[in-house]
Parts: sequence; structure tokens; C-alpha cells
Amino acid sequence: MGIVKGRSRAGLFIGFLFIVNVGFCVFAQESSNEERKIFVVHLGVRRHDDSEMVSESHQRMLESVFESAEAARESIVYNYHHGFSGFAARLTDSQAKQLSDRPDVFSVAPNRKVELQSTRIYDYLGLSPSFPSGVLHESNMGSDLVIGFLDSGVWPESPAYNDEGLGPIPKHWKGKCVAGEDFDPAKHCNKKLVGAKYFTDGFDENNSGISEEDFMSPRGYRGHGTMVSSIAASSFVPNVSYGGLAPGVMRGAAPKARIAMYKIVWDRALLMSSTATMVKAFDEAINDGVDVLSISLASAAPFRPIDSITGDLELGSFHAVMKGIPVIAGASNTGPEAYTVANVFPWMLTVAATNIDRTFYADMTFGNNITIIGQAQYTGKEVSAGLVYIEHYKTDTSSMLGKVVLTFVKEDWEMASALATTTINKAAGLIVARSGDYQSDIVYNQPFIYVDYEVGAKILRYIRSSSSPTIKISTGKTLVGRPIATQVCGFSSRGPNGLSPAILKPDIAAPGVTILGATSQAYPDSFGGYFLGTGTSYATPVVAGLVVLLKASHPDWSPAALKSAIMTTAWKTDPSGEPIFAEGEPRKLADPFDYGAGLVNAERAKDPGLVYDMNIDDYIHYFCATGYNDTSITIITGKPTKCSSPLPSILDLNYPAITIPDLEEEVTVTRTVTNVGPVDSVYRAVVEPPRGVEIVVEPETLVFCSNTKKLGFKVRVSSSHKSNTGFFFGSFTWTDGTRNVTIPLSVRTRVLNP
Repeated sequence: MGIVKGRSRAGLFIGFLFIVNVGFCVFAQESSNEERKIFVVHLGVRRHDDSEMVSESHQRMLESVFESAEAARESIVYNYHHGFSGFAARLTDSQAKQLSDRPDVFSVAPNRKVELQSTRIYDYLGLSPSFPSGVLHESNMGSDLVIGFLDSGVWPESPAYNDEGLGPIPKHWKGKCVAGEDFDPAKHCNKKLVGAKYFTDGFDENNSGISEEDFMSPRGYRGHGTMVSSIAASSFVPNVSYGGLAPGVMRGAAPKARIAMYKIVWDRALLMSSTATMVKAFDEAINDGVDVLSISLASAAPFRPIDSITGDLELGSFHAVMKGIPVIAGASNTGPEAYTVANVFPWMLTVAATNIDRTFYADMTFGNNITIIGQAQYTGKEVSAGLVYIEHYKTDTSSMLGKVVLTFVKEDWEMASALATTTINKAAGLIVARSGDYQSDIVYNQPFIYVDYEVGAKILRYIRSSSSPTIKISTGKTLVGRPIATQVCGFSSRGPNGLSPAILKPDIAAPGVTILGATSQAYPDSFGGYFLGTGTSYATPVVAGLVVLLKASHPDWSPAALKSAIMTTAWKTDPSGEPIFAEGEPRKLADPFDYGAGLVNAERAKDPGLVYDMNIDDYIHYFCATGYNDTSITIITGKPTKCSSPLPSILDLNYPAITIPDLEEEVTVTRTVTNVGPVDSVYRAVVEPPRGVEIVVEPETLVFCSNTKKLGFKVRVSSSHKSNTGFFFGSFTWTDGTRNVTIPLSVRTRVLNP
């Protein structure tokens, strides 16, 4: 059941990788016949500076639907009273309905689940600490900022949290570490790990389903939280590898940034959280003083109505952004199908995942002394065995025992099936020949090797030419650099944006395949406290750490300005100038629905020249354009609002992209840019129009000076297509000859009926 206020339109919301139950106020009506469930009640901007007064107002509101003050007080799960006003409470459906009917309530929503989206990265992206200058050094590696994570906890003994060489904890930090099972703040927190809290009240009264292996404390068993925090902000840790793979120095994007962990994800049947718990963590993080938030979570509700903003991840992140805290979130892992992208609201910075120029392989030496390499994340010892070809691996299992098996598959999903079959039948290893360009993201302790059909055919010819074919497989090795092509991963969720098609999502792409990071030493897949992780979960902290560096360099920039700088300076090729592809069937060149504005480029982002900034009035524009009523907008923003008539166009939201999902007649789109570069600057327009689309920019030149820091412009868009089309893509750039401020253009033509 969902009780939603704010918009009249209905639709579907796509489910994503991480499961979290989200909410702002949670109610339960006192009734002997009705079941109580956790609801999250969102009341918008708080009306008092005193948090205790805010909590008391929640109590009074609940008393209106309970028979006694005591029952109302006992129903409360969480009070949200720092960054915004709301609560989570155990309510009946009828009590929730009563509350939702009140004019001072923005939304009432049932507690839901959210899921986790699960070292070469920064050298690949051009951020080397050996360079004498650059954003890494200019920002002091993020030393004065705190990055917060809403995730699964930390393994505090990890060297990633070493605070050697760090100065005092930033003065603005008000957070703390909370004691719990096997977690002592005096022992486990330091000048690196400056905050660690955990939240369980958003589950049922008995915390049912939480694994006994997990810790009732900020300590995390699974290690996902340790992974993401180390990817963003690990200290320098030398001589790290995963069983010999990916060797080198591990470091985060912002190696001196401080880390605060808010444990909301628990080891249950799946790694899960609740929306009520997540909203409480947002509230605490805002009050504690985090500077950037990294959220590797997304809604798990597959058929969630989109008739209003009721998702607590979205609401919590909105309030954080209004407090000046950038929120970076993953696109989710349900690609490569279209319309699967998560975290699609315009105040979020949404991250897609690419690979990097590194792969893992093993040498295969055959009985004829020919050696061929194949892709393999193999950490075991060298294997020597007989070699056999099996066409029907599901049924022909008699000859597998002790042999390395060669088989051919047509679909990527068949590889897992083949591996399971050969493992059960105690084969010594498996070679899979497949047609696609799928890159394995799993590490194995037995030989599991990928080759293409051509190589598979060569191996098959050897098998058929020998009466007793044999093979020797080396342990896994690491290959860095060309010819590894950069591509958007098949699992990375794709646009268009299913909620607001005129808002481009994802926004940006970053490495998210076999990323080396620290993890829990208790986790079975850990190798000495390290792991190779794959998913938009791990691309997200890459960008979050880079945002820390940019914010340290430009403390006066808003979250929207930081996002614009990231997007308008992104690479459209890989760092070596080669094209970026999108993994799938068939593989194709990547477009904005695959990677947003492109591959993140922090060095360019530190000096973008111009930014597409947004403030509360721009977000009110968004709410009005998408059909929210005046009352709801006033509640969520705290600013009295009356939408214009006719409503403003969503195409005019000052977003660093122009996406027109249904171009019927010529339209004019407006944007405003703010000069953050040299005071006296002149920029001219350069357009690469989508095919069959005419773009006219007015004016064609922007002149900035000490008295002119912001300028608006118009973009007229028309189509020569005579029939309905799919999306075509182009770009629009303002250039001063040194800085290129580029945004994606995405246009789909819809021809009017005669």
C-alpha cells in the first residue's frame, strides 16, 4: 500500500540493485484488528530550529491518530529533525490514510527495501600523485572534507583507514563513532575514520532476517561499505593485490579525506536496508556536517508509482543538496536494456560504470607447445591436465572428471551454467568460447577462461589432432594498457530516464569493473582483506571522491555547479583518445543514454570555465513543470510557491544537457551559464547537431566581464525528419579557445498527424 500526495500523474518506477526501505515519517494507527507496519511520513522543511520542538510536533501529530499519548510515542521508530522534518512510525493503513489527508503532510509511504548496487583507476583517469600539480595536490587530497557513506559498515582494522600524516579532524565536523558489537570508538576510530553509526530501528521489532554473522555495530561483515569507502578515500596502502591480481599501491580518489560510515545495509537474505533507516541516516549525516555523500543504493520496488516524489532516497538526497551537500548515486546494475537507470532526479549525480585499461588473463600452453592467452580472473596455482571438448556440457558429463573442458556457448548466461556443471563433475578447469565481448567480473579459485570463437576453434583443432591432448594453465596475470578498449559495462543501467525523459540520466561514467578495494577480513571472498568488486556501486565512490577534490578546490560551488563541472568536461573518448563502446548485443559506440556526458575527467573539471548552476528556484521549476501542486512544493522546499499558468517547460530546467524526447514542432530551450573562469572571457557556440536536427543558438557569442557573470541564451531546435524516429545524439559547446564547455544533445522526433 502506498499513500502518495503531490502529483496527479501515475506510472511505473523501475526496481534497482540495492534494496533499502525508505521513509520520512512512519505511522501506525492503534487498532486491535489492523496490522501495524512501518510508514515514513515526510513533512518537508522543518519549522523550528530546535530539534526537540520538531520531535514534539511529530508526537502531537501522531496523537491525533492514536488513543493515547503513550501509544503514539511507542509507535515512533525514527524522528527526522535535523536537515528536514518527518518521522517513521508503526501504523495501520487507516492511520496512515488519516495522516496523508492532512494538508501539512507532504507524503506518507510504506517502508520499502533498497539494494546495494555493488589500483589502477586514478592513474587511468590521469590523477597521479607523482604529478607536481593538478587537482589532487591543489585540493590537499581532500584533507579538510568529510565524505559520508550510507552503506553496510566498515572493517576498521583495514589499512585503508590509516590516519598517519593526517592533520586534526576538520572543525566543522560534529559527528561521532557509536559503540556496538566488536566496535570500540576509542580503538577503531581515528583522524581518518571520524564517524561510524548504525541503524536498525527501521526493521521489525526483532530485527528478523539479519544474519547472525553480521555485527550489531558499525562493523560490517560483508565488506561492501569498506570497499566503497576505500575506493573513494583510502589512505595510501603499498603492496596490495587480490591473490596476485591487480598489484600495486591502493589509494582513494581523495586519499586524505575523512570518512564517515552510516551503516544502514545489513547482511540479510540480500544486502538490504529500509527506507525509514536510510532517511534517518540522511538526517544524521546532514546534522553531522558531511561534505559529500556517496550512495550505492537504489529502490528495489519494481512497480513503484511515479506520481510524486515519495521515495525517501530522493527526498533525503534533496534535503542534503539543499544544505550544500552533493549526493552521488549509482545508475544501478540492470542494463543494458533501455529505461533501466535508477536515481534519476535532477539534484543527484548519477553514475554509470565502465571498465578500465586493465584485464586479467592466464597462459594456456598445449601439448603441441603452442601458448595462447585467455581472459581469466584466476588466483589459484598452475594446473596441468588432459583436455577434452564437450559439445553438450549439460548432458555429456562422463568425461569431465580431472580434465579441462572446452565448450562453446551462444549466450553470456550459459557461461555460469557451464561453470556450475563442470564444477559439480569435478573438472580441472573450463574454457568457454563465446561470440560476445563480455568481460568477466568474477574472481575464481579454479581455472575459468574466456576466449572468442576463433581462439576456441584453434583449441578444438588441436584437440581433434591429438590422441591425448593436454594443457597447462598458468596462474592469473595482470595486463595494463592497450589494447584493452574502454566500454560501458553491460550491467550498467541505461537511459532514457523513465520518470522525467527530458532529464538526461545517467549523468557521468566512471570505472566500475574489477576494482580493487579493501574489504572485511571476515568475508569468505576476501583475499587478505582485499577484493575485486564490480558494479555501479564501485563506480559511484570513484566520482564521489573526485567531487571531494573539486569541492575542496572550490568550496563556494554549489552541488549543481560541481555536477555541471563534472559533466561539461567529461571525455567522449577514453583517456588515450580511443572510442568508448557500450557492451551489449551487438556492441556499439556509447551514447548519452549509456554514459551520460561521458567518462569523468577531474583535471578538466577543476577549471570548467562556465557552469550550469541551479538553486532552489530551479528545483521549484522542476516540481512545477512535472505537475506537483503548490502545497506539496511549498512543504518540501519551505518556500511559498504558486506555479505559473501555463506551467513552465521542463525543457528549460538549467540542466547541463538538452534532451528532447518528443520533438514535434520547433521548440526553443533556454539555459543560463555562470562564469567561474577568467573574469574577462568570450565564448562562442559550436554545435554538432543530431542527424536531421537543426540547432540555432542565440546569441552565438557570450561576453563576460566583472559586471557580467551570468548570461542566458536560447537554443532553437527543429527537425527535418518526415517520420517518427528514435533518439539521435549530438553536442553543444561554448568555447573560449582553451576551455570547452560541452553538453549532450539527445533528440527524438515525433511527427504530428496531418
